[in-house]
Amino acid sequence: MNGYDERFLTRNGLAARQLALLLLEYEPETRLPRVRDFAEELGCGNGTVQAALRLLEEAGAIETAARGHLGTFLVKSDRAVLWRLSGLGTLLAAMPLPYSRRYEGLATGLRTAFEEAGTPFAITFMRGAGSRVTALLEGKADLVVLSRYAADRLIEEHPEELALVVDLGPATYVGAHGVLVAEGGSLEEPGLRVAVDHASEDQRMLAELTFGGRDDVEWIECSYMQLPDLLVHREADATVWSLDEVQGRIGHGVDVLPLGDEITRDLALRNSSAAVVGRAESAAALHAIKDAIDPGRVTALQSEVIRGDRMPSY
Repeated sequence: MNGYDERFLTRNGLAARQLALLLLEYEPETRLPRVRDFAEELGCGNGTVQAALRLLEEAGAIETAARGHLGTFLVKSDRAVLWRLSGLGTLLAAMPLPYSRRYEGLATGLRTAFEEAGTPFAITFMRGAGSRVTALLEGKADLVVLSRYAADRLIEEHPEELALVVDLGPATYVGAHGVLVAEGGSLEEPGLRVAVDHASEDQRMLAELTFGGRDDVEWIECSYMQLPDLLVHREADATVWSLDEVQGRIGHGVDVLPLGDEITRDLALRNSSAAVVGRAESAAALHAIKDAIDPGRVTALQSEVIRGDRMPSY
């Protein structure tokens, strides 16, 4: 272990690591809190904070300037160095399987935006919102990507453990939804066989809202990636899901009908919006993650992938 590392293992070094996490929230040319304010937040003395600031400057993480009665300003910072020193490490995000251009664009946008912000970032793909949230709660992932509807439901169930990081807006998670029907079929048929994936919070919810009022429905369990195939092969009669997944299938074994009035506009918007959720255990870490992501950059990159102007990269 070299001298640089050893200095960050001392009491002053520990304070420097904690301070690095706090400083991730500040942009260059902004005034910093007073030393005694940092000391109070970190639970240490003023001298320790001053020593920690010196360590961070020597490590090239920050440059500060005292401007008299105006206070001390952060002249510049290296987010990559601050992030490394803070101990946050590489963020691992769990996302849906990248089977649509929209998901490929979302993965590309998230990875690029985080990396441009100097934040190490990696993606793992997991089927089912419930599985992704379980991985988050168990510490196997740092962030998860869900629909805003699923995110709201799950945060309500775990208010002390989960927190919303960002809502990327309508049509960032899925595009339009529709009722998928086996070609030539009718929703009026008795004993309608409806395909449902209980591992997918969104698909299950939409299917139950659309067909749950009928007492003659037979639910057919399957993976959401197999939904169109079940209709094409007449193993199910109908389902509800994103039209992103059936591009090229319409007119070739699958017909599409509009959603009924029971699916409200607000619900449809929340279901189509991508939400990034993290653990709420550390407010400072959560703020640092929020500050690292530029929603506009993510959605712009996603749009480029969807249009075919950019190759997916994740």
